[in-house]
Amino acid sequence: MKSIRRIIVMLMAAVMVFGMVSAVSAEEAGGNKVVAGLITLHDENSTYDLNFINGFKAACEAMGLVEGETYFITTNIPEGQECYEEALNMVDRGCNFIFADSFGHEDYMIEAAREVPEVQFSHATGTKAHTENLPNYSNAFASIYEGRYLAGVAAGMKLNEMINAGQITEEQAKMGYVGAYTYAEVISGYTSFYLGAKSVCPSVTMEVTFTGSWYDETKEKEGAQLLINNGCVLISQHADSMGAPTACEAAGVPNVSYNGSTLSAAPNTFIVSSRIDWTPFFTYAMGCVAAGEPVAADYTGTIETGSVVLTEINEAVAAEGTVQAVEDVKNMLLSGAVKVFDTTTFTVGGETLTSYMADVDTDPAYEKDTEAIIDGAFEESLYRSAPYFDLSIDGITLLDTAS
Repeated sequence: MKSIRRIIVMLMAAVMVFGMVSAVSAEEAGGNKVVAGLITLHDENSTYDLNFINGFKAACEAMGLVEGETYFITTNIPEGQECYEEALNMVDRGCNFIFADSFGHEDYMIEAAREVPEVQFSHATGTKAHTENLPNYSNAFASIYEGRYLAGVAAGMKLNEMINAGQITEEQAKMGYVGAYTYAEVISGYTSFYLGAKSVCPSVTMEVTFTGSWYDETKEKEGAQLLINNGCVLISQHADSMGAPTACEAAGVPNVSYNGSTLSAAPNTFIVSSRIDWTPFFTYAMGCVAAGEPVAADYTGTIETGSVVLTEINEAVAAEGTVQAVEDVKNMLLSGAVKVFDTTTFTVGGETLTSYMADVDTDPAYEKDTEAIIDGAFEESLYRSAPYFDLSIDGITLLDTAS
């Protein structure tokens, strides 16, 4: 059945490519018509997936594409063979750019890319494009650890305000973090958040608990409540529901969320959120398809590209001066004066690192293959777009793990 499907798909792709040439508009003279497809793990109820959906729609509509005609969105596709099947369904609809948004989709997107070499397949958070060397397959991510660091600065300032007001002591400046899995992506995120807070509140510590799911509102709420019960006075997260923010609002504990503002649900506790704006990548990638040019195997969006952004800071909850402080640190990140993973700002087992081999080239044994510390900093995003920072630094305690 798969071989028959492959022949049908390849024939349809060939017809599609020839059809593109005749479907070029005056504005696209010399280029290809773009028909785009987005595959998401969950739906709009997930802040993670909603963030992709919003960025995809913005890029498509800016290019004049029409939903249901020249761009398509399919939600709630599991990290299994269903992703491969949906990718081929997108090809059947005429798509020549197809994107999937969840880590576990990657192998199935690669399978589809091998089946249909005429179509550009791209994937968020994946790790294999730079070693697969498929010209029609790419990974994309962003230097979101810089956004997390900035959000951490806002958190540290809130802790300082609480210390100065006598609400907590310096020793009680303990944050909590609700993570999904013990993956490098999550580790990089919570470590950068912690280092941002530590840069302004040196006594801060942090506890982390994991849910074993990207989206489980009950577990995320329970995780946040566990951390609050443990004495954590500020909570952040790398999980996709409103579980943690609503637990914080109920307990009156300040919260830094992710992937979008939770102000409407937590007006008395929400401080700020960092997120990746996917519009620049989608605009870039679909522009490449229109021009008949390859998409970079590893695309890393940055603050400069408009890919790493913060929501508006909720000044009703944030410490006084937070807006300016965050802006100042952002400018130092842009200039290179501040490096998120500067090895002088953290230790591992009481030692300052001078060398660390990271697992950059994905293999079954998770072999550490690449020196990541260069000129006194762990260089995230240098060798691939997806995070590979997986260090356990001093000051952060894991209450459990989930893989």
